[in-house]
Amino acid sequence: MKKNLAEFLGTFWLVLGGCGSAVLAASFPEVGIGLVGVAIAFGLTVLTIAYSLGHISGAHLNPAVTIGLWAGGRITAK
Repeated sequence: MKKNLAEFLGTFWLVLGGCGSAVLAASFPEVGIGLVGVAIAFGLTVLTIAYSLGHISGAHLNPAVTIGLWAGGRITAK
């Protein structure tokens, strides 16, 4: 259960931090973060997830990765 919760929180944080910065950059171009700011936001978001949740779930931020590992038999459904 810890791994599932960690993956959920990691995906939530990635969407909030990365995609949220992209939405703000597109909605308010005068703010000035631009493309580089969005890239830095995504990078820092992934970095914080890897350091805070990586030891629990391996920091699989994309649920499709986990489904692919399960389908390939590399992890169990448990």
